[in-house]
Amino acid sequence: MWTQILTAAGVLALLTVVPGPDMAVVTKRAIASGRAEALRSAAGITTGLLVWGVCTVVGLAAILAASAEAYFVVKILGAGYLAFLGLQALWQSRRSAPRTAEPTAKGSGRAYLTGLTTNVLNPKIAVFYTGLLPTLTPDGMPAAAGMALLVLLHAALSLTWLGAYAYLVSRARSVFERPRVRRLLDRVTGVVLIGFGARVAMEAN
Repeated sequence: MWTQILTAAGVLALLTVVPGPDMAVVTKRAIASGRAEALRSAAGITTGLLVWGVCTVVGLAAILAASAEAYFVVKILGAGYLAFLGLQALWQSRRSAPRTAEPTAKGSGRAYLTGLTTNVLNPKIAVFYTGLLPTLTPDGMPAAAGMALLVLLHAALSLTWLGAYAYLVSRARSVFERPRVRRLLDRVTGVVLIGFGARVAMEAN
């Protein structure tokens, strides 16, 4: 059983480090507001994974994955939200001065909600959990317990990876705060987020 868990951990770790919307959101927050805000976004992203994990264990994610209409609605909402974040970054790139204000409690909550919303509106997680996790569930464990274990493992890996990534990006924040570099990164991040949104919108169920 432990060999299977380690194998599953390796598969989940590889999938976790593949660049995607989560990393783009954390990058944007780390550059704009620093490590603490980026970590809050990472916590929101991880919470989103846990939400989908609960839905998977109780069977709701399977319903979404099997329903073309429900999948389409969540997909369009998720694509629209990513596009909104991308357009927001492009709009911010119009500003010539870096934003260095300390984050407020409202801003901190927004960072968490941004990460949470990004994942809750990502139907691919439902497909990923309902399609892959059952194949990785260790033998000798009830299916629900095995999937719950893997969801927790995936959440822990994601939080660790995104936390380390946020730390690395925030360490270089002094470079990113230069007006020209900041404008370029805002534009690149905006285009990347819009690109992810377009990809989500065009993907089939």
